[in-house]
Amino acid sequence: MTRSATLNRPLALLVAATFFMENLDGTIIQTAAPAMAIDLGVRAVDINIAMTAYLLTLAVGIPVSGWLADRFGTRRIFTLAIILFTVASALCALSATLPMLVSMRVLQGIGGAMMVPVGRLAVLRAIDKRDLLDAMAYLTWPALLAPVLAPVIGGVLADTVGWHWIFLINIPIGIVAFIAALKLVPAVDPIERHGLDWAGFVLVGVALAALVLGMEQLGGTRIDAVWAAGLLTAAVVAGVCAVVRLRRAAHPLLDLSALRIGTFRVGNVGGGLYRLLIGAAPFLFVLLFQSGFGWTASQAGLLVMAVFIGNVVIKPATSPLIRRFGFRTVIVWSNLCGSLVFVGCAFIDSSTPVVIIAVLLFLSGVFRSIGFSGYNSVQFADVPGAQTSGANTLASTLQQVAVGLGIAVAALIVRATTAGAAVVDPGEPELGYRWAFVVLAVLLLVPALEAWRMSAHAGAEVAARR
Repeated sequence: MTRSATLNRPLALLVAATFFMENLDGTIIQTAAPAMAIDLGVRAVDINIAMTAYLLTLAVGIPVSGWLADRFGTRRIFTLAIILFTVASALCALSATLPMLVSMRVLQGIGGAMMVPVGRLAVLRAIDKRDLLDAMAYLTWPALLAPVLAPVIGGVLADTVGWHWIFLINIPIGIVAFIAALKLVPAVDPIERHGLDWAGFVLVGVALAALVLGMEQLGGTRIDAVWAAGLLTAAVVAGVCAVVRLRRAAHPLLDLSALRIGTFRVGNVGGGLYRLLIGAAPFLFVLLFQSGFGWTASQAGLLVMAVFIGNVVIKPATSPLIRRFGFRTVIVWSNLCGSLVFVGCAFIDSSTPVVIIAVLLFLSGVFRSIGFSGYNSVQFADVPGAQTSGANTLASTLQQVAVGLGIAVAALIVRATTAGAAVVDPGEPELGYRWAFVVLAVLLLVPALEAWRMSAHAGAEVAARR
């Protein structure tokens, strides 16, 4: 196999490292919440607002990242984003109150919202189609590993050196990333001079914020349900107005035209549902082991590491598989096999040997890695160079929404299945959690069906290396 001619590997690794840092900070405070609550003088459940503020800022801020990169240049915005993220991380560690922590998490989210999409854009603009598969192999692993490693790293740091180090570890990484960015990111001149689509920004921001917050309220008390209904209604209204605005604007905040490209649509519509469902799986595994089986957090966290091992072991084979069988076959079978693994998870209970559970989690990680690689690569397979910036911003926004909704959807599914299981068999506490995996297995067939409708030769230029 010939070596990628246009892929700047050091740049791809730099962007992947910043992607990992941004993803990790999305959920790392979950397991450290009790320790943080004691220091800040609040309830552990109140710490969730710091996580929500970060994810919400990412979702709302990402759409403007493409305009900033085109207006001021990728290197300038990428380095500024690293500085913001690093400084905000230090301030998070120094926070003495919850309001201060939440404020600094918002600042951190602003940095992250620019850092990853702009970094990926710098990689995509510099490569030929034939090297896209190799580039996305570097940029995929952070999304695979960070959600699995975050609970373990967060718990270990909180139990040993203190929760402040959850944020302090970003400082040396950020300094190295900033120096590397000055050397590695091409100094490309700004390519756009038009103003920001403020109407589109407000409408998209309101729609995304209301959607994320509304989904988090679903399944709670009656008052929560009323809030959820109001927020989701606002999300729909703002979303419809946003689509109308984006389709009519001369220079829209988000360029929806990329959705007319079949491979991009599969990578981000079906792929968005896939990312949401697969992202929910580690959360459901932990719930099943702790709430269903009565295991400790350490036991559950260590076993979920089998997903991480599966991700790592299969990663070198994902690109060769795509080159050998094509995008459609690989994506469809990763969905189907992942669905079968979830069905298998529905049959395990507290008496199932740990080895069998570990094998199922390992296989979940394997098919998860293959699916992510397929979707992340096929989405840009047929995007023309002139549309790269707009398509990258739209893809980043849709993917962040999927990540932000993953845990909320998982919690909603669990509430429904546990309520039903409590009626059917009140003596089986883990039954509802097992049923949740059946729901995931069925829903995973939807993106599989959409991928099957692709041409067998979809993304051939990317999959076939010269």
